[in-house]
Amino acid sequence: MSSGNNQSEHNGGLTSPLNDVHFQQLNQTVSTMTPTQLAWAGGYLWALSQQASGISTMAAPVSSSANQQTLTIIYASQTGNAKGVAEKLMQQANQLGLPVSLVDANDYKGKQLAKETHVVFVASTNGEGEAPDNALILHEYLQSKKAPKLDGVQYAVLGLGDSSYEFFCQTGKDFDHFLEKLGATRLLERVDCDVDYEEAADTWITDILDKVSDEISQTHPASAATVSAATSHSSDYSRQSPFSATLLTQQKITGRQSDKTVKHIEIDLEGSGIHYQPGDALGVWYENDPQLVDTILNELQLDGEQTVVVQGESLSLRQALIAKYEVTASNPQWIRHIAQYTDNTQLHQLVTDPDGLRHYAANKQIVEVLQEFPITVDAEQWLASLRQLTPRLYSIASSQSEVEEEVHLTVGLVEYDVDGQVHQGGASSFLTERLEEGDTLSVFVEHNTNFKLPDDDTTLVIMIGPGTGIAPFRSFLQERDDRQATGANWLFFGDRTFTQDFLYQVEWQKYLKSGLLTRMDVAFSRDQQEKIYVQHRLLEQAETVWQWLQDGAYLYVCGDANRMAKDVHEALVLVAQQQGELSREDAEEFVNELRKAKRYQRDVY
Repeated sequence: MSSGNNQSEHNGGLTSPLNDVHFQQLNQTVSTMTPTQLAWAGGYLWALSQQASGISTMAAPVSSSANQQTLTIIYASQTGNAKGVAEKLMQQANQLGLPVSLVDANDYKGKQLAKETHVVFVASTNGEGEAPDNALILHEYLQSKKAPKLDGVQYAVLGLGDSSYEFFCQTGKDFDHFLEKLGATRLLERVDCDVDYEEAADTWITDILDKVSDEISQTHPASAATVSAATSHSSDYSRQSPFSATLLTQQKITGRQSDKTVKHIEIDLEGSGIHYQPGDALGVWYENDPQLVDTILNELQLDGEQTVVVQGESLSLRQALIAKYEVTASNPQWIRHIAQYTDNTQLHQLVTDPDGLRHYAANKQIVEVLQEFPITVDAEQWLASLRQLTPRLYSIASSQSEVEEEVHLTVGLVEYDVDGQVHQGGASSFLTERLEEGDTLSVFVEHNTNFKLPDDDTTLVIMIGPGTGIAPFRSFLQERDDRQATGANWLFFGDRTFTQDFLYQVEWQKYLKSGLLTRMDVAFSRDQQEKIYVQHRLLEQAETVWQWLQDGAYLYVCGDANRMAKDVHEALVLVAQQQGELSREDAEEFVNELRKAKRYQRDVY
């Protein structure tokens, strides 16, 4: 008798194409899954069935026609925030039964735009007004002569950014401008969100769905394949619902004589089911320094014990400032807001100078501004001036294949002196100074598809990470070691001094000895009279760097965006000019093509 016969008898009366063994295996597997995992598995299995039938189920846009109107959501995301908003929009549209498609900007063919009826862009801005890596090709295409006319296409744009930067939400503004110029019609005016974007993004999602629900025929919910493409990396824990983890270890890895404090931090994820890959970031919800909060309350002459309501929750003003609001770093928008509470001429002049205001805000903490420009406000006015607290993202410094249910970070304490008063960064001081081993902290993983090792383990890899920018490369090498990758690995590291600031020195020496690390070039800026940085080492090794790139090497940069990343980028252009004998324009195009091919990836902040 065939094992496939009489399945309805063996499978509890269910009519099923599964044989008895398959049914038992499936039942055993799903019995341990969470509802989120079950939902994802359903979409995944559905997609596999379509692939086996020769049906494409990639998250490409659904073709629109006169008879089929579709909401297509395109996300341009560097660290995952824009992707998260796009996924939320897709899920809510799906619940309404709207035909919806979610697409990574990197996977979207620009000419497809002419076939859309309703298209939405959720776009973050990278660095100083640059498009995220996954949107470089589409961003360039829409400016080119190849871009199609978009008459009849309706669109909307949500921009994510940080108003502390000069080119706030520039990528969103760019896409808005490109689509308008090509003849598309706005569904809604563009919305630009600051770092505390959740409330504004939720309102925008509601407005979009209200608008398109009247225009797009509601059908059956979106296919499971579309949903699975968007949620394949989801877990039970997220930015909105973090995991309560335990601090295992906190170890200083700079020397006693170093003028910097850098700590290696190990966090226990046991029982979370959280998975991450090298290149991902760990989001940390932190609390502000209670002493700093008390100083601010004193400056404002406010009673910290008075009750306030924050998002429906009643708590003391002091606790609200500790756990709910950003009270460390100032920003231009906040300074403009508080200027209304004082007649100080100097402050009013400052807010009329955008460049001067940005420079001032970048170099002053909130408490310093209050000490320089005293204001009189009540509790409600004060809270209305502040940004809500947002989590900090730290590059993960471990491979899960190596550390299993742990995650490691490399955190530098932000600390400086102002008129004899020491100021510290909110999140960095929380992790390195106020948390003790055994304490709990709320964390989640932010997946970063734009900073990933090559799939081919024979590929050469060049890593450039000065200071705490070394963190992801520790995870890269642990992963390459575990995968027994045969591709050569080259690490550039820089810091202030060899004796005090050589982070993870013993580990790099071990990898050099084993051969996993093919070569390592270091730059310690203060060990000689002239300052030497990683970009100088890169130029010194220009011939070999060029040869590695010609041999297909992937190049990664992690660290400071304002100086280091720009200097390294310039060095790469010079390498291409000198070694490739290219013009400046052709060298820049060469480096740009590396980025488009994901052979030049950056994790900068």
